[in-house]
Amino acid sequence: MQVILDIIINAYKGYAGYLWNEITHPHWQNYFYWLILVSLFFFGLEMLKPWREKQATLRKDFWLDFFYMFFNFFLFSLIIYNAASDVVVHFFNNGILNLTGFDLKSANPLFGSPMWLILLVGFIVRDFVQWWIHRLLHRIEFLWEFHKVHHSVEEMGFAAHLRYHWMENVVYRTLEYIPLALLGIGLYDFFIIHIFTLAVGHYNHSNISVKGQVTGGVLGLLIGVVIAIGAFDIALFNEPSLLIQLAVIIGSGLIGVVVLGPFMKKIFNHPEMHIWHHAYHLPEDKRFGVNFGLTLAVWDFIFGTAHIPYDGKEIKLGFPGVDYFPDNFIKQTTYGFKKDRKS
Repeated sequence: MQVILDIIINAYKGYAGYLWNEITHPHWQNYFYWLILVSLFFFGLEMLKPWREKQATLRKDFWLDFFYMFFNFFLFSLIIYNAASDVVVHFFNNGILNLTGFDLKSANPLFGSPMWLILLVGFIVRDFVQWWIHRLLHRIEFLWEFHKVHHSVEEMGFAAHLRYHWMENVVYRTLEYIPLALLGIGLYDFFIIHIFTLAVGHYNHSNISVKGQVTGGVLGLLIGVVIAIGAFDIALFNEPSLLIQLAVIIGSGLIGVVVLGPFMKKIFNHPEMHIWHHAYHLPEDKRFGVNFGLTLAVWDFIFGTAHIPYDGKEIKLGFPGVDYFPDNFIKQTTYGFKKDRKS
């Protein structure tokens, strides 16, 4: 019992100190300020060129979603998740070690691999596992009751990305931990993946519409920057000049436009696709949902759950009974645990 208490206390102290340091010490690997910057970027795009022109900039439940962003990205970890997860990971790792002799902490199949490969494998595996978990949230009734919080959004915008019940954090992190741990991926700090998926998630929910050539060009530029500066163990050039670096970045961006552009909306999730995931009216043969991709759209096309029948920017959002769904944080937080639900 004392071991559990020590883990919980240390987790709380460690995360509280980490959160305070994030707020008071801005730096390039700072989740707190990256959340603000990414949010301001997409909020600016929504103001400059909204997809749904009639939708208010400060749409319905904007401030509720704004609170959810910080709660789910930071405060929930401080309140409960960080301590609970440390306890679970401790006993899970020790249980596997005692039963099988397999040490998840030291066994790392990707050991010695270049960082770009570890990041790529980590991103793809995590997104694939999350796609299946997302399907479970729609298929299993008691999980759907928690997931309704996210689907209670009736006007879509970037901040809706992080409006979800805290139980989803528990479900996702618990189920994705095992495959990631077995690959040794859990040993790495995937800051770049977290920020990338945060940006794509904001984009998917934003009130904007962007051509594939544009997003392909942006991705190409990002890849070009990584190659030019030799990040993540990529060493194609030996101390390249500034001119070569600029040429690589611009060239990579152009390749992104021409080569990636036509396929971007088949590979990555996007607002025109994700809006249908939130549709009030679903096809009879897909009553458990469509377009489950979080970052990658390719899983939906592979497994037959992709559904974009037409431009859905004006479709009704929500689910049957959303009119009676709680409209404040406290009631939404307790909703999934109640037996006397009306919706």
